[in-house]
Amino acid sequence: MAARNLSKKAQRLLTSRSILLSSRKQSSVWTADNIAKSPHRDIEIPNRVITEHIWENMGRWPDKTAVVCGITNRSYTFHELYKYSRNFAAKLRTQMKIRDGDAVCLMMSNSPEYAIGVLGALEAGAAVTTANPIYTPYEVERQIKQADPKVLIGVPDSVPVLKEALRLAKRDIPIIALKNPDSILPEKTISFQELFLADNVDYSVLKDVSRTPEDVALFPYSSGTTGLPKGVELTNRNLVANCVQQDVETMRVYEETTKSNQDVTLGVLPFYHIYGLSVVLLHKLSAGLKVVTLPKFQPNTFVDAMKNYKINLLCAAPPLVLFLGSYPGITEEHLASVKTITCGAAPLPRTDVIRVLEKVKHDMDFLQLYGLTEVSPLATCMPPGSKDYTKAGYGISNTELRVVDQDQRLGELHIRGPQVMKGYRNNPEATKAVITEDGWFKTGDLASLDENGAVTISDRLKELIKVKGYQVPPAELENVLKEHPDIIDAAVLGIPDPRLGEVPKAFVVLKEGGKIQANEVTSFVSERVAEYKRIKDVVFLDALPKNPSGKILKRVLREQY
Repeated sequence: MAARNLSKKAQRLLTSRSILLSSRKQSSVWTADNIAKSPHRDIEIPNRVITEHIWENMGRWPDKTAVVCGITNRSYTFHELYKYSRNFAAKLRTQMKIRDGDAVCLMMSNSPEYAIGVLGALEAGAAVTTANPIYTPYEVERQIKQADPKVLIGVPDSVPVLKEALRLAKRDIPIIALKNPDSILPEKTISFQELFLADNVDYSVLKDVSRTPEDVALFPYSSGTTGLPKGVELTNRNLVANCVQQDVETMRVYEETTKSNQDVTLGVLPFYHIYGLSVVLLHKLSAGLKVVTLPKFQPNTFVDAMKNYKINLLCAAPPLVLFLGSYPGITEEHLASVKTITCGAAPLPRTDVIRVLEKVKHDMDFLQLYGLTEVSPLATCMPPGSKDYTKAGYGISNTELRVVDQDQRLGELHIRGPQVMKGYRNNPEATKAVITEDGWFKTGDLASLDENGAVTISDRLKELIKVKGYQVPPAELENVLKEHPDIIDAAVLGIPDPRLGEVPKAFVVLKEGGKIQANEVTSFVSERVAEYKRIKDVVFLDALPKNPSGKILKRVLREQY
């Protein structure tokens, strides 16, 4: 555990953690069917929606800061966050005519108002979908067509993209914009501030909202195990379960909020991604933590926020850990208040962890965890106090794990628990392909379980390319390539890159008479996808290797090229 003045109760808790998660006790997690059960106690999942869960304990900390901008210091207390979220919800019901189950799409960078947008939409009875603020109009167009939102929420920088996406999709949807203090409201948009700061709001319209734990609350887009992005339907029960699972005393990575204590976490992971939205924002608000937001990662603002806000808990992805260990501007002073760093999104080399730990002069937890959008997202985590930096952890409460292969110790990791998604939005075939009849979610990741039930992620069975922790689906890039009038067929692979982890490489077959250069191909793709998805290399082939059923043999491409 991190260095701190431990009370007798805390010392007992630390001891109980060690006992519970000892090897002797861990042998009992295995069932006769080779299923590894969670070593943590089972929990009862509250029968409520996610907003009720977040506000449940607000009376204990109404005047504490809930969210604050790490650059401008603009902030809202928990009471203000509750009030403004309900204001926004009421305006969505009255002015935007939002009804139960309607979709609301947020395309914003991290800010204190992101919380108001999400919680307000949920309070209005909507289901929230999120879009990456660096998406191109083509990417947003596809999500608009799939998600069918009734309202779009953006910032001035994203409004032109939203408008172009609507034109491409042939849709007429109102755009709500969060105005910058030093800018004017974009033309033909509705002021976000005027909606949530409104006076004399009629809250009675919120009595008409009727949402249950089984209703979908969020549907962020993920590539799943393969293919194009799909809307992952996460119910209120899924999200509440994953919140409560993180509160169990044997795996809790924060100090409880009291009159005299409030832990501080940094919201630098993007909120459009489920890791940032669920683990960093929603869960930490439910526990009364202060969330410091940064609109994007930049070395100077990140370093300043770490020091100025005395961050206690840092939720990270591998590129951020690499930065912490290698950037000379990060010193012990910046990490002095950090008690715990958690890292997910991709496997992390032990050497990267050691570089970070060598910078601190106090005892600090560094815990690997594992999850996916489809499991809300947390499935496993190393317990506080662990010094094993290679494993992704044990199943969290109420969670079962298994690997499917001959020896039941190495193979595809399957997960079963209350956090497993309802399914892919309007895609029963894709849902059936990844969720078994008895509730197991097939992750598509190759993993092993040790004798104590701890997970090590070995590789991906799925074809997703990991660029700096971002998931890039080859099928999406292949579809873009084949939109070019001179390209008849295409395949995309991820190839190793020392700086980015992997980068996409394209194998292209031209139509008869087609004459284009590699730089023309990369430029064509770059105009249509976010920067991290861009093709870095192009190989022209006469034909792609395929099996008798027509599936591209990417293994052959990888071996030959």
